[in-house]
Amino acid sequence: MSQFSLANQIAVVTGASSGLGAHFARVLAEAGAKVALLARRKRLAEEIAAEIDHDGGRALAFAADVTDADSLHQALADIEQQLGIPDILVNNAGAHAGDMALDLKTAEWDQMLETNLKGAWLLTQQLAQHWVEKQHSGSIINIASILGIGVSPGVMPYSVSKAGLIQMTKALALEWARYGIRVNAIAPGYFPTDLNRDFLASEAGEAIKKRVPMRRFGALADLDGPLLLLASSASAYMTGSVITVDGGHLVSSL
Repeated sequence: MSQFSLANQIAVVTGASSGLGAHFARVLAEAGAKVALLARRKRLAEEIAAEIDHDGGRALAFAADVTDADSLHQALADIEQQLGIPDILVNNAGAHAGDMALDLKTAEWDQMLETNLKGAWLLTQQLAQHWVEKQHSGSIINIASILGIGVSPGVMPYSVSKAGLIQMTKALALEWARYGIRVNAIAPGYFPTDLNRDFLASEAGEAIKKRVPMRRFGALADLDGPLLLLASSASAYMTGSVITVDGGHLVSSL
């Protein structure tokens, strides 16, 4: 089981002030990593970092907007100064909005693509450039979605952004394998968080649950195994992979 240890590793998690990002930060810290929590809401990220420290881990919060290249550059410089060169990047920051395509506003489209796709690219490129310069290997984990593989009405720009993130994962894996940089993705199904918990508890949410072969939504702990696999040396021969964690939703019968 030592392959799954993240001792002496430094991990960066974006969107780490709540939800999946906060959970990922805790899991990585429990596996031994020092964790940098990136978030626009630094105060909330500091609270998560304090909880991790209280539980015996090591974590620091940094303010950053994934759509702002300058703020990311400064955050990476601060992380290296205070923790060291990162070994793991979890691109988790994301936005979500629902509207039918005919009613979609340009601003909503822009927000989805800027945050979910361009934001992941900006940080990934900056860190990869640094890794190549320093001849430092690393693991990048993009948090995609089954909506980047299948489709559902009312979330078109979100689906497009996640499909782009999946294709970016594969393209970068191909280009960067020679540098010892692995790029993989996790595509979760429906997981209750503060953003969607009310919807999933509604009649429409119950209808979605009935289409999941396991007949339940995901629990955050269901993501721990895939995350630690891709972050650790246990996946040393994996790159360009997309792991779906959806209770069988994508293979549900017609």
